Amino acid sequence: MRRIGVAFVALVLMISGAVPASAAAGRRVVVYYQTIYNGSTYVSPLTLQGTGVTDVIVGAIHLDAGSVVHLNDDPPNAAKFTRMWQDLATLKNSGVHVLAFVGGAAAGSFQRLETQFDTYYPLLRNLIRTYSLSGIDLDVEEHMSNAALNKVIDALRADFGSSFLVTLAPVATELSGGGGLSGLNYDTLYRERGAQISWFNAQFYCGWGSLSSTSGYDNIVRRGVVPASKVVAGTVTNPANCSGYVAMSTLQSTVRSLIGKYPDFGGVDGWEYFNSLPGGTSAPQQWVQQIAPVVKG
Repeated sequence: MRRIGVAFVALVLMISGAVPASAAAGRRVVVYYQTIYNGSTYVSPLTLQGTGVTDVIVGAIHLDAGSVVHLNDDPPNAAKFTRMWQDLATLKNSGVHVLAFVGGAAAGSFQRLETQFDTYYPLLRNLIRTYSLSGIDLDVEEHMSNAALNKVIDALRADFGSSFLVTLAPVATELSGGGGLSGLNYDTLYRERGAQISWFNAQFYCGWGSLSSTSGYDNIVRRGVVPASKVVAGTVTNPANCSGYVAMSTLQSTVRSLIGKYPDFGGVDGWEYFNSLPGGTSAPQQWVQQIAPVVKG
């Protein structure tokens, strides 16, 4: 009887267009924050206050040769980042999750975690503790085995507990059974560690998909492995950032369609913050201001 009841409620919601409050509350509006200085001009994350953003992901963190950690090209404790860390702490105190992303386009971090775990994992753990991060985004864009990634996830859970956010950033096709950049088997990963993964920031851009329609997202849900509640749809916020840009009106339309299909839709993320349209570098927060009300309904 309970399963019939749930199905009936879902049908009513679909017909009425209403969305359960709990589903709306669970949707995320995420921004990636990598360009911390646009030339010599500091890009403050404090402009995101009050916009509806739920999570800010700063990076990229690189675990480099010689047991060295970099945030982009400098040590995380470099003087140039002092104000940024202060501003991110202020944002966190206002209720926004502050994460850091590891890896990305620059290879090496995950190979070092795989082959020299005892040397490099403590460096990552210390970074998280030093800056009281809410979570970590594992952006694996180089070969890594499932066993090695499982080991990293297990260590993060052991050290930081169940409330700590552990997210991943696969290209969208990796979640729908296609190829990608990591060599990981995401079906296996989800079956083995899905309960320990907070969500996926799926990249629907740079040739790996688009949010001009719901089709790529549909392919992920249709595969039946990762649920919509754990798939945050990622897009580029400016065509200068990568291919696959869709204008705000199109993005809003796609998101409304996704919410209509999947009441537990996981949300949206944008790559990246500093030049987000329509406001551009002078008002990048407008991207969040215009998409957040649609995401949250």
